[in-house]
Amino acid sequence: MSADKPRLLPLLPVTNTFGRAAVTCRYRCGDACSHEVPNTSDNAYFGDVVAEVVSRRTMLRAGAVLSVAAAGAATGVAATAGAAAATTGHGWHGGGWNSLNFQPVAPNTEDRVVVPRGYEQGVVIRWGDPVLPGAPRFDFNRQTASAQAAQFGYNNDFCGLVPVPGRRDRWLMVSNHEYTTESHMHRGYDEANPTREQVEIAWAAHGMSVVVVEQARRGGLEVRLDRHYNRRVTVRTPFAVTGPAAGSQYLRTSADPTGRRVLGTLNNCAGGVTPWGTILSGEENFNQYLANAQAVTDPTTKARLARYGISGGASVRKWERFDRRFDLAQEPNEANRFGWIVEIDPLDPNSTPVKHTALGRFKHEGANVIVARDGRVVAYMGDDERFDYMYKFVSDERMKRGNSRHAREHNKRLLDSGTLYVARFRGDSPAAEIDGSGTLPSDGEFDGWGEWVPLAHNNRSFVEGFTAEEVYVFTRLAADAVGATKMDRPEDVEASLRSGRIYAALTNNTDRGKPGKEGPTEINPRPANRHGHVLEIEESRRDNTATRFSWRLLLVCGDPNSSDTYFGGYDKSQVSPISCPDNLAFDSRGNLWISTDGNALSTNDGLFAVPVEGRERGHVKQFLTVPHGAETCGPVITDDFVLVSVQHPGELDGASADNPLSHWPDGGTSHPRPSVVAVWKK
Repeated sequence: MSADKPRLLPLLPVTNTFGRAAVTCRYRCGDACSHEVPNTSDNAYFGDVVAEVVSRRTMLRAGAVLSVAAAGAATGVAATAGAAAATTGHGWHGGGWNSLNFQPVAPNTEDRVVVPRGYEQGVVIRWGDPVLPGAPRFDFNRQTASAQAAQFGYNNDFCGLVPVPGRRDRWLMVSNHEYTTESHMHRGYDEANPTREQVEIAWAAHGMSVVVVEQARRGGLEVRLDRHYNRRVTVRTPFAVTGPAAGSQYLRTSADPTGRRVLGTLNNCAGGVTPWGTILSGEENFNQYLANAQAVTDPTTKARLARYGISGGASVRKWERFDRRFDLAQEPNEANRFGWIVEIDPLDPNSTPVKHTALGRFKHEGANVIVARDGRVVAYMGDDERFDYMYKFVSDERMKRGNSRHAREHNKRLLDSGTLYVARFRGDSPAAEIDGSGTLPSDGEFDGWGEWVPLAHNNRSFVEGFTAEEVYVFTRLAADAVGATKMDRPEDVEASLRSGRIYAALTNNTDRGKPGKEGPTEINPRPANRHGHVLEIEESRRDNTATRFSWRLLLVCGDPNSSDTYFGGYDKSQVSPISCPDNLAFDSRGNLWISTDGNALSTNDGLFAVPVEGRERGHVKQFLTVPHGAETCGPVITDDFVLVSVQHPGELDGASADNPLSHWPDGGTSHPRPSVVAVWKK
């Protein structure tokens, strides 16, 4: 505990419900939670299929896995981390946020970004601001597809920085544009009959933006309209398909009989900055853009579509009226061309982005890479769906050091050859002690161990009844077959560059424990889990290529007054309430930062910091809140500033372009605009 006198933080009643507005659910994920869970497999929780209960202490004595997480960095990992951070520019140098001594922001419902006393903030870029030189100024009432293709897209999520070569004060900032909310973008929008122009504006507003940003003298960042680097990626940008499933029969369409070239990327959610200075981006809820699955008659194809949540007739946006590739009745394989991890090289604006099939196909939240001790790279991924799984990929080749063209081209191929795994978790407590009340088991923690189960290695499948290309294209079904552990919406999965430990945000799962659905398990200990939890994994011998690991829950989120919450063992009267963890990031001292999505505590979403080591472990402090209706995304934590993406501000039930209920960030009577915000100390 701090030597300062403890300060009681405002707590909230856990009985209130806030969460996401219906309009956000409709346009962001196609009302996923109102549909039946796509995972209908009967694979049981790993902890329930083994009769005996082995304690953690016995497990350690037997040497089955690894030691309990300990303070201090692993030397090999720390050396790797330094090199990676120097490449990605995420502030590895000393100082910075080492003490987390800001005064926590109180929960609120204000229509603005609220930061701690002593800090300042500024909008870096907002929807419609110019990205390409010559782009017109944004005009809400006179939008065009051609203008949007040169402007910052809608609903930015992930944000990452790559240093501009030779400059200490400039970065390439890459932002994902996850989805469009047409009813908030266009006055008088008719969902049943969108115009071609409105559809093409949406195509241009999806994808990614690359902009040069420069540190401003007053603090924060300013955009530069750079003619060389600035770039827009949209639904019409060509992507190359790489890896073992490239050219697969399941990826071929009439427009692309080779199965090696895809137009565009969809529903890009989280992502990561690689140690070689590229950006990884995850294609998430792509299912909602595809229409007329009910017209598909082949039973195998129909079952595969259903496992990815693809069913029914017309889509919400009606894109199928203007491009046949979104009509599964005409192009059933088009569904298989989305749901990948994509990689873009912001340092080479003429390069073709790629879709990496070796990392599997599912509703990717994102992918984050760490370099293992032996030089191979490891990517961690979550499948953001109720009762879906966590994955990792280990490359065959080793990363080359340096920024030479040869080294970078070699490294950009690392994610095309390697082994794809899915996680199976086991608790170490008797089943009777996991009763859904949130009461800790007798050993004092929700914890246990597990294994990474191999699915495929290049052209070799490890899953009975599946070819390798089927594993990669229909990864969810392959993971079902090996009995992967059903999780509560695994979203961002991040490796700590200091310790090598892995942290995963499990956002929520209100279906857990419902009739016919899996109930509480030690890894997902609450039924009707509205608030989510944060998982910590340490792999055997602190080797990120290992297939064995131990795990524990760092946080069981919600109101600290509630008996079913847990904050790493820290005094719950001193922590900030937190609900629905989503994206994760680390600062230069190894503290974990958590952004939230869908706060179920009746207040705005925010950004939180929590130490994961020492006496302050579990001491959650809220650093900022975003405007009402908004979600906090894509945090970037450096020693000089913090960046957050403010997604879907003003998306409240009853709001629309004709009736805006938020006027952030421009104030007055303006319409809300998703934006990137910088925060810095005065």
